[in-house]
Amino acid sequence: MQSYSLEEIAKHNKENDCWVVIGNKVYDVSNFMKDHPGGKRILIKVGGTDSTSQFKTYHNESVLLKYGPELCIGTVKSSDNNNNNNNNNDDDNRDFGSALPFSDPYWYKNGFVSPYYKQTHKDFRAKVRNFVDSHLIPYVNDWDEQGTYPIELHKQAYEAGIYGAIWPKEYGGTPPEDFDMFHDLIYIDEMARCGAGGVLWSCFFCFGIALPPVLSVGSDFLKELVAREIITGNKVISLAVSEPYAGSDVANLQTTAVKEGDNYIVNGEKKFITGGMKASYFTTAVRTGGKGMGGVSLLLIPKDLEGVNVRRMKTQGWLSSNTTYIVFDNVKVPSKYLIGKENVGFKPIMKNFNHERFVLAATSNRYSRVCLETAIKFARERITFNKRLIDHQVIRHKIANMARLIDSTHAWIELIAYQMKNSENIDQRILSGNIALLKVQCTKIMEFCTRECSQILGGASCIRGGNGAAVERLSREVRINAIGGGSEEILMDLAMRQAKL
Repeated sequence: MQSYSLEEIAKHNKENDCWVVIGNKVYDVSNFMKDHPGGKRILIKVGGTDSTSQFKTYHNESVLLKYGPELCIGTVKSSDNNNNNNNNNDDDNRDFGSALPFSDPYWYKNGFVSPYYKQTHKDFRAKVRNFVDSHLIPYVNDWDEQGTYPIELHKQAYEAGIYGAIWPKEYGGTPPEDFDMFHDLIYIDEMARCGAGGVLWSCFFCFGIALPPVLSVGSDFLKELVAREIITGNKVISLAVSEPYAGSDVANLQTTAVKEGDNYIVNGEKKFITGGMKASYFTTAVRTGGKGMGGVSLLLIPKDLEGVNVRRMKTQGWLSSNTTYIVFDNVKVPSKYLIGKENVGFKPIMKNFNHERFVLAATSNRYSRVCLETAIKFARERITFNKRLIDHQVIRHKIANMARLIDSTHAWIELIAYQMKNSENIDQRILSGNIALLKVQCTKIMEFCTRECSQILGGASCIRGGNGAAVERLSREVRINAIGGGSEEILMDLAMRQAKL
């Protein structure tokens, strides 16, 4: 890439010949004038100069990731290209990830040690971060506004070694060497850096709660039918448990499946089904027996069966989640699509909840980090009353409070991950109670951090787009994180019952 002196760059400061410097790179924005949301005068005003500070004040990093490759024409000759603090290199002498304080977990920093991670974890971390930086962060704002994401993303993620990373090789999975629960945590945490729960849950996480029952208790026929297709990104599967009448109260669901010969006739409704509009299959909780948990079964229901009707639901947050309302109207499902045994579907559903709640907890804590990172960047650049916003003591105290909550909670997340890694020796009831409390902790901190960061950013956090986009979006996503997988009230009561108060 060509290098330019500051003197050469300064000559390009007109409407039809305008260069700007951001960081140590030179961008030709002459043909970008008409597309610039703030108008051409702003670009002309900073033409030929280093506009790094102005850029950081009004834009987030996704703008450079999206437009930078096309507009960048070189680097500043006088810049030291080795002084790049925001690197993704795992060199032993450098930190990994963001140079901003509190933007990543403690073990990303050189000199910090952890008993949980080894080189395979670091290698996998770099792979996931590269995918998120290249394929998610530049586009999530647009996808949220469009209300969906490109279906090709499933295959792109699989080919990058991300999509199938937590799944068995026999069905097309691509797990890292010596895969364990901490690879899973890295996957969840790094993916959440995109700060868009709708994309994550509809594309990456929804099959993580819909496919496990098939793999754990499903027949060989069902595994061969869907596992490889799902894990390799060719088909989508969603979990259909919640109803208009029953959410966390799964034992009282009302969708029925009546046996008639070699088929089940399914009637009922499912609500709040994440990813359902793009799904080919639904892992569906139905009532095949009497009242209560003893009458619940699981069926794999193809969406293309006659009588399956879906419609899109409009949501407060998770705008690209493809959340769906499903009506089953005399749907004839072959009995071979029964997952596990009849009337024994409640247990695999409950077992599934532990990992779902862990994902919601870990993503919520990373979302808090995303908000904090956004606020620190903004406060370093924003000038108020003749000094940087971050130099005001009240702002520093806000940041300190958020940092201590986020980092201490991450330590709890790692503790739970270690217990899950060794879960064969642990009473699952005790573990489920601890995971329930962890999720409550993480979503309450997310609610606190979105509020505090919104106070720091001011009006910028109220606009969909710009440098406050992540805080604005995550503020709308707080409630679904707090309610999804079990509301705070349900989970705290569960934890107390498991503790046998």
